[in-house]
Amino acid sequence: MSTGAPGTLIRMGVLALLWGSGFLWIKLALTGLSPLQVTVIRCALGAAVLLVLSRWAGQRLPRGRRIWGRLVIAAFFCNALPFALFSIGELTVDSGVAGVMNATTPLWSVLIGIGIGSERGITAVRVGGLVLGFAGIMLIFAPWQKSGLLGWGTLALLGAAVSYAVAFAYMGRKLVGQGAGPIAISAAQLMTATGLSAVALPFDAPSPGPLNVTALIAVVVLGVFGTGITFYLNYRLIADEGATSAATVGYLLPVVSVALGAIVLGEELGPRVFAGMAVVLIGVALTRYVRSSARRSISNPSCQPSPSVSRS
Repeated sequence: MSTGAPGTLIRMGVLALLWGSGFLWIKLALTGLSPLQVTVIRCALGAAVLLVLSRWAGQRLPRGRRIWGRLVIAAFFCNALPFALFSIGELTVDSGVAGVMNATTPLWSVLIGIGIGSERGITAVRVGGLVLGFAGIMLIFAPWQKSGLLGWGTLALLGAAVSYAVAFAYMGRKLVGQGAGPIAISAAQLMTATGLSAVALPFDAPSPGPLNVTALIAVVVLGVFGTGITFYLNYRLIADEGATSAATVGYLLPVVSVALGAIVLGEELGPRVFAGMAVVLIGVALTRYVRSSARRSISNPSCQPSPSVSRS
Protein backbone atom coordinates (compact mmCIF):
# COMPACT_ATOMS: atom_id res chain seq x y z
CA MET A 1 0.00 0.00 0.00
CA SER A 2 1.36 3.41 -0.89
CA THR A 3 1.83 6.18 1.62
CA GLY A 4 -0.94 8.10 -0.09
CA ALA A 5 -3.63 5.52 0.66
CA PRO A 6 -6.31 6.83 3.09
CA GLY A 7 -5.81 3.97 5.54
CA THR A 8 -2.07 4.55 5.70
CA LEU A 9 -2.49 8.30 6.16
CA ILE A 10 -4.91 7.70 9.04
CA ARG A 11 -2.48 5.32 10.77
CA MET A 12 0.38 7.75 10.29
CA GLY A 13 -1.75 10.61 11.64
CA VAL A 14 -2.81 8.68 14.74
CA LEU A 15 0.75 7.55 15.43
CA ALA A 16 2.16 11.08 14.96
CA LEU A 17 -0.53 12.49 17.28
CA LEU A 18 0.15 9.94 20.02
CA TRP A 19 3.93 10.28 19.81
CA GLY A 20 4.00 14.03 19.29
CA SER A 21 1.59 14.61 22.18
CA GLY A 22 4.01 12.88 24.55
CA PHE A 23 5.82 16.16 25.18
CA LEU A 24 2.52 17.81 26.15
CA TRP A 25 1.71 14.98 28.59
CA ILE A 26 5.17 15.28 30.15
CA LYS A 27 4.61 18.99 30.70
CA LEU A 28 1.22 18.38 32.33
CA ALA A 29 2.52 15.47 34.43
CA LEU A 30 5.25 17.72 35.83
CA THR A 31 2.62 19.92 37.48
CA GLY A 32 2.37 17.35 40.27
CA LEU A 33 5.14 14.80 39.76
CA SER A 34 8.92 15.00 39.69
CA PRO A 35 10.89 14.11 36.53
CA LEU A 36 11.98 10.73 37.91
CA GLN A 37 8.46 9.90 39.10
CA VAL A 38 7.18 10.61 35.60
CA THR A 39 9.93 8.41 34.15
CA VAL A 40 9.27 5.44 36.45
CA ILE A 41 5.49 5.50 35.98
CA ARG A 42 5.82 5.97 32.24
CA CYS A 43 8.18 3.01 31.86
CA ALA A 44 6.10 0.79 34.14
CA LEU A 45 2.82 1.48 32.34
CA GLY A 46 4.45 1.12 28.92
CA ALA A 47 5.96 -2.20 29.97
CA ALA A 48 2.60 -3.43 31.26
CA VAL A 49 0.90 -2.61 27.97
CA LEU A 50 3.61 -4.33 25.93
CA LEU A 51 3.55 -7.39 28.19
CA VAL A 52 -0.16 -7.80 27.49
CA LEU A 53 0.34 -7.24 23.74
CA SER A 54 3.30 -9.64 23.60
CA ARG A 55 1.27 -12.35 25.32
CA TRP A 56 -1.59 -11.71 22.88
CA ALA A 57 0.89 -12.01 19.99
CA GLY A 58 2.35 -15.22 21.41
CA GLN A 59 5.79 -13.71 22.03
CA ARG A 60 7.82 -14.73 25.08
CA LEU A 61 10.23 -12.61 27.06
CA PRO A 62 13.89 -13.17 26.14
CA ARG A 63 15.96 -15.62 28.15
CA GLY A 64 19.62 -15.71 29.01
CA ARG A 65 22.00 -13.49 30.97
CA ARG A 66 23.69 -12.19 27.86
CA ILE A 67 20.65 -10.61 26.25
CA TRP A 68 19.37 -9.26 29.58
CA GLY A 69 22.77 -7.69 30.17
CA ARG A 70 22.48 -5.98 26.80
CA LEU A 71 18.95 -4.91 27.60
CA VAL A 72 20.25 -3.10 30.71
CA ILE A 73 22.47 -0.92 28.53
CA ALA A 74 19.75 -0.41 25.92
CA ALA A 75 17.15 0.43 28.57
CA PHE A 76 19.46 3.00 30.16
CA PHE A 77 20.33 4.91 26.98
CA CYS A 78 17.06 4.30 25.15
CA ASN A 79 14.50 4.79 27.92
CA ALA A 80 15.56 5.59 31.48
CA LEU A 81 18.08 8.35 30.71
CA PRO A 82 16.32 10.16 27.82
CA PHE A 83 12.89 9.92 29.45
CA ALA A 84 14.31 11.52 32.61
CA LEU A 85 16.24 14.17 30.64
CA PHE A 86 13.16 15.15 28.64
CA SER A 87 11.22 15.56 31.88
CA ILE A 88 14.03 17.59 33.46
CA GLY A 89 14.29 19.74 30.35
CA GLU A 90 10.58 20.46 30.26
CA LEU A 91 10.71 21.91 33.76
CA THR A 92 12.07 25.08 32.15
CA VAL A 93 11.59 24.64 28.38
CA ASP A 94 8.36 24.59 26.36
CA SER A 95 7.02 21.23 25.18
CA GLY A 96 7.21 22.38 21.56
CA VAL A 97 10.93 22.98 21.81
CA ALA A 98 11.33 19.53 23.40
CA GLY A 99 9.68 18.00 20.35
CA VAL A 100 12.03 19.86 18.03
CA MET A 101 15.08 18.70 20.01
CA ASN A 102 13.83 15.12 19.76
CA ALA A 103 13.90 15.51 15.99
CA THR A 104 17.68 16.11 16.08
CA THR A 105 18.36 12.48 17.01
CA PRO A 106 19.15 11.41 13.41
CA LEU A 107 21.84 14.11 13.24
CA TRP A 108 23.60 12.67 16.28
CA SER A 109 23.10 9.15 14.90
CA VAL A 110 24.99 10.05 11.73
CA LEU A 111 27.84 11.61 13.72
CA ILE A 112 28.11 8.54 15.97
CA GLY A 113 27.93 6.28 12.93
CA ILE A 114 30.84 8.16 11.35
CA GLY A 115 32.79 7.91 14.59
CA ILE A 116 32.38 4.13 14.97
CA GLY A 117 32.70 3.43 11.27
CA SER A 118 29.20 2.08 10.70
CA GLU A 119 28.16 4.92 8.39
CA ARG A 120 28.96 4.56 4.72
CA GLY A 121 28.03 6.65 1.74
CA ILE A 122 28.83 10.01 3.36
CA THR A 123 28.15 12.44 0.53
CA ALA A 124 28.24 16.20 0.19
CA VAL A 125 24.45 16.23 0.52
CA ARG A 126 24.55 14.41 3.86
CA VAL A 127 27.37 16.58 5.19
CA GLY A 128 25.39 19.63 4.13
CA GLY A 129 22.39 18.20 5.98
CA LEU A 130 24.45 17.84 9.15
CA VAL A 131 25.72 21.41 8.92
CA LEU A 132 22.22 22.69 8.20
CA GLY A 133 20.70 20.67 11.05
CA PHE A 134 23.12 21.97 13.65
CA ALA A 135 22.73 25.50 12.29
CA GLY A 136 19.02 25.11 12.97
CA ILE A 137 19.76 24.05 16.54
CA MET A 138 21.89 27.16 17.04
CA LEU A 139 19.11 29.27 15.56
CA ILE A 140 16.64 27.83 18.07
CA PHE A 141 18.96 28.31 21.05
CA ALA A 142 20.31 31.72 19.94
CA PRO A 143 23.04 31.84 22.61
CA TRP A 144 24.11 35.23 21.27
CA GLN A 145 20.82 36.74 22.48
CA LYS A 146 19.68 37.38 26.03
CA SER A 147 16.30 35.96 25.04
CA GLY A 148 17.92 32.79 23.68
CA LEU A 149 16.91 29.38 24.95
CA LEU A 150 20.37 28.09 25.86
CA GLY A 151 20.35 26.80 29.43
CA TRP A 152 20.34 23.64 31.54
CA GLY A 153 16.88 22.69 30.31
CA THR A 154 17.80 22.79 26.63
CA LEU A 155 21.08 21.00 27.31
CA ALA A 156 19.08 18.23 29.01
CA LEU A 157 16.86 17.95 25.92
CA LEU A 158 19.89 17.72 23.65
CA GLY A 159 21.37 15.12 25.99
CA ALA A 160 18.20 13.05 25.57
CA ALA A 161 18.51 13.19 21.78
CA VAL A 162 22.18 12.16 21.97
CA SER A 163 21.25 9.32 24.33
CA TYR A 164 18.72 8.03 21.79
CA ALA A 165 21.42 8.11 19.10
CA VAL A 166 23.83 6.15 21.31
CA ALA A 167 21.07 3.62 21.93
CA PHE A 168 20.38 3.23 18.19
CA ALA A 169 24.05 2.48 17.53
CA TYR A 170 24.27 -0.02 20.40
CA MET A 171 20.99 -1.77 19.69
CA GLY A 172 21.77 -2.04 15.99
CA ARG A 173 24.92 -3.97 16.87
CA LYS A 174 23.87 -5.94 19.94
CA LEU A 175 20.12 -6.59 19.77
CA VAL A 176 19.68 -7.57 16.13
CA GLY A 177 18.54 -11.13 15.53
CA GLN A 178 18.34 -12.23 19.17
CA GLY A 179 15.49 -14.62 18.51
CA ALA A 180 12.86 -12.84 20.63
CA GLY A 181 9.79 -11.11 19.24
CA PRO A 182 10.03 -7.31 18.92
CA ILE A 183 7.09 -6.62 21.24
CA ALA A 184 8.35 -8.98 23.94
CA ILE A 185 11.91 -7.69 23.85
CA SER A 186 10.65 -4.10 24.05
CA ALA A 187 8.49 -5.06 27.03
CA ALA A 188 11.59 -6.51 28.67
CA GLN A 189 13.52 -3.36 27.87
CA LEU A 190 10.89 -1.12 29.48
CA MET A 191 10.72 -3.42 32.51
CA THR A 192 14.48 -2.99 32.88
CA ALA A 193 14.18 0.78 32.42
CA THR A 194 11.55 0.84 35.18
CA GLY A 195 13.97 -0.82 37.57
CA LEU A 196 16.86 1.47 36.62
CA SER A 197 14.72 4.58 37.11
CA ALA A 198 13.29 3.34 40.40
CA VAL A 199 16.81 2.87 41.81
CA ALA A 200 17.42 6.61 41.34
CA LEU A 201 14.20 7.70 43.08
CA PRO A 202 15.86 8.26 46.50
CA PHE A 203 17.99 10.96 44.85
CA ASP A 204 15.00 12.59 43.14
CA ALA A 205 14.27 16.29 43.53
CA PRO A 206 10.92 17.38 44.99
CA SER A 207 8.01 17.62 42.56
CA PRO A 208 7.26 21.13 41.25
CA GLY A 209 3.80 21.11 42.84
CA PRO A 210 1.32 19.02 44.84
CA LEU A 211 -0.01 15.86 43.28
CA ASN A 212 -3.15 16.60 41.26
CA VAL A 213 -5.63 14.91 38.95
CA THR A 214 -4.19 16.55 35.83
CA ALA A 215 -0.72 15.17 36.55
CA LEU A 216 -2.06 11.67 37.23
CA ILE A 217 -4.16 11.58 34.06
CA ALA A 218 -1.26 12.96 32.01
CA VAL A 219 1.26 10.37 33.21
CA VAL A 220 -1.20 7.52 32.66
CA VAL A 221 -1.88 8.67 29.09
CA LEU A 222 1.86 9.12 28.55
CA GLY A 223 2.66 5.62 29.78
CA VAL A 224 -0.21 3.69 28.24
CA PHE A 225 -0.64 5.50 24.92
CA GLY A 226 2.50 7.60 24.45
CA THR A 227 4.86 4.75 25.36
CA GLY A 228 3.12 1.37 25.13
CA ILE A 229 0.45 1.66 22.43
CA THR A 230 2.61 3.79 20.13
CA PHE A 231 5.28 1.11 19.91
CA TYR A 232 2.73 -1.44 18.82
CA LEU A 233 1.19 0.93 16.26
CA ASN A 234 4.62 1.75 14.87
CA TYR A 235 5.46 -1.93 14.63
CA ARG A 236 2.22 -2.61 12.76
CA LEU A 237 2.80 0.36 10.45
CA ILE A 238 6.27 -0.89 9.51
CA ALA A 239 5.04 -4.45 9.08
CA ASP A 240 2.02 -3.47 6.95
CA GLU A 241 3.18 -0.38 5.05
CA GLY A 242 6.98 -0.48 5.14
CA ALA A 243 9.70 1.60 6.74
CA THR A 244 9.13 4.61 4.47
CA SER A 245 5.67 5.29 5.90
CA ALA A 246 6.96 4.91 9.45
CA ALA A 247 9.94 7.18 8.76
CA THR A 248 7.60 9.94 7.62
CA VAL A 249 5.96 9.99 11.05
CA GLY A 250 9.26 11.12 12.57
CA TYR A 251 9.07 14.39 10.66
CA LEU A 252 5.55 15.03 11.96
CA LEU A 253 6.39 14.73 15.67
CA PRO A 254 7.86 18.22 16.19
CA VAL A 255 4.99 19.74 14.21
CA VAL A 256 2.48 18.00 16.49
CA SER A 257 4.37 18.95 19.68
CA VAL A 258 4.62 22.61 18.65
CA ALA A 259 0.96 22.78 17.62
CA LEU A 260 -0.31 21.14 20.83
CA GLY A 261 1.95 23.30 22.98
CA ALA A 262 0.53 26.42 21.37
CA ILE A 263 -3.11 25.29 21.42
CA VAL A 264 -3.29 23.61 24.85
CA LEU A 265 -0.59 25.41 26.84
CA GLY A 266 -0.47 28.73 25.04
CA GLU A 267 3.25 28.40 24.30
CA GLU A 268 4.66 31.10 22.05
CA LEU A 269 7.83 29.99 20.33
CA GLY A 270 8.34 32.97 18.06
CA PRO A 271 9.47 33.20 14.41
CA ARG A 272 13.13 32.41 15.20
CA VAL A 273 12.25 29.07 16.78
CA PHE A 274 9.88 28.18 13.96
CA ALA A 275 12.57 29.03 11.42
CA GLY A 276 15.06 26.92 13.37
CA MET A 277 12.64 24.00 13.44
CA ALA A 278 12.24 24.18 9.65
CA VAL A 279 16.01 24.27 9.17
CA VAL A 280 16.50 21.30 11.51
CA LEU A 281 13.90 19.20 9.69
CA ILE A 282 15.38 20.03 6.29
CA GLY A 283 18.83 19.10 7.57
CA VAL A 284 17.55 15.80 9.00
CA ALA A 285 15.82 15.02 5.71
CA LEU A 286 19.05 15.58 3.78
CA THR A 287 21.07 13.34 6.10
CA ARG A 288 18.53 10.54 5.82
CA TYR A 289 17.65 10.80 2.13
CA VAL A 290 20.57 8.83 0.72
CA ARG A 291 20.46 6.33 3.57
CA SER A 292 16.75 5.64 3.22
CA SER A 293 17.09 5.24 -0.54
CA ALA A 294 20.02 2.82 -0.24
CA ARG A 295 19.05 0.79 2.79
CA ARG A 296 15.30 1.36 3.25
CA SER A 297 15.93 1.52 7.00
CA ILE A 298 14.64 3.69 9.84
CA SER A 299 15.80 4.83 13.23
CA ASN A 300 12.75 5.05 15.42
CA PRO A 301 12.52 8.59 16.91
CA SER A 302 11.09 7.35 20.16
CA CYS A 303 13.74 4.72 20.60
CA GLN A 304 11.16 2.01 20.83
CA PRO A 305 12.76 -0.32 18.36
CA SER A 306 11.34 -1.13 14.97
CA PRO A 307 11.51 -4.62 13.47
CA SER A 308 14.69 -3.59 11.68
CA VAL A 309 16.36 -3.33 15.09
CA SER A 310 14.99 -6.38 16.84
CA ARG A 311 14.39 -9.16 14.24
CA SER A 312 13.22 -4.23 19.85
